[in-house]
Amino acid sequence: MLLFTPGPTPVPESVRVAMATPTIHHRTPEFEAIFADARAKLFSLMKTDEVVMLATSGTGAMEAAVINLCHNTLLSINSGKFGERFGKIAKANNLKNVEIKNEWNVAPSADEVIEVLKANPDVDAIAIQISESAGGLRHNVEDIAKKAKEINPDIMIIADGITAVGVESIDVTNIDALLAGSQKALMLPPGLAILGLSKASIEKIGSGKGYYLNLASEIKKQQQNTTAYTAATTLVMGVDAILSEIEKEGGLDTLYENTSKRAEATREALKAIGLKIYPNSPASSMTTIIDENASEIRSILKKELDVNIAGGQDHLKGKIFRINHMGLIKAYEASWVVNAVELALAKLGRLNYEAKASKVFNEIYYGIN
Repeated sequence: MLLFTPGPTPVPESVRVAMATPTIHHRTPEFEAIFADARAKLFSLMKTDEVVMLATSGTGAMEAAVINLCHNTLLSINSGKFGERFGKIAKANNLKNVEIKNEWNVAPSADEVIEVLKANPDVDAIAIQISESAGGLRHNVEDIAKKAKEINPDIMIIADGITAVGVESIDVTNIDALLAGSQKALMLPPGLAILGLSKASIEKIGSGKGYYLNLASEIKKQQQNTTAYTAATTLVMGVDAILSEIEKEGGLDTLYENTSKRAEATREALKAIGLKIYPNSPASSMTTIIDENASEIRSILKKELDVNIAGGQDHLKGKIFRINHMGLIKAYEASWVVNAVELALAKLGRLNYEAKASKVFNEIYYGIN
């Protein structure tokens, strides 16, 4: 079965082997050496002033960023399930919340965000997804962050990169907290969250907020190559292994280039067989199709063609399907996925099978004129 859901993603065999070695106690020089190596590689990935690993899911990173960086009012961008979650986190922690809410295929412009900031001067942090995986939408975070800083240089920009880090190069010039999760483009099991932090965010964190998610405590300890509380030892070993594997495969630039090509080839292949892309500004992390037969297509793919893709949530349940592009995916596997979608449409009587999708995919991915 080919796993093409946008998280969890498949874990490469070399990484599974690395994580299968005997468990090391987290308060030892041996583990500190592994932690230091993984941490150094994460600095190259995140390109931020500080990096923190937390033994949580991505939601833990979201909450840690909000409680430590928002001291008054959070502006949350809600264009999907995970943007909605930022607002819920703020309210659960007794913070004020202002929300920009759109349909899940619509990204707000920087000008819209600026208007809300001008009307709400108490906002001291913005929380936004780079890639909102509920609908596969790419927000223009870099432009929003730049213009927000021009209005208020002290505002904190929290960018959820859980389905963007490891997918594309992200300009972190105006980002104060860049969030990542182990089970997406990093191709690891769930359970480890990563935060890349700016110098300005570290100053605002000060002594930190909360207990387990107190980022000040973690920064202090992780600069000593240990953690404030029990480390996710196996997953830290996995981080070290997967970033080494990416380097063997040509490095981050090659990964980003291949992911972008795969995303474009997939979108164009599916458009060529009459399918409609859902988001107005698609993310490279996944292709999202809106279709009245979304559930039937997913069922045929899984039961008959050995391909597992994701559906939609809430009001999009049964209306969309999502195909993952994150990670070290072989081109021939991605080509088979679009071919399988065409086969499913043929089984539903919607077209005559011509292998058109795989032809278009290969022409675009390999640059065949």
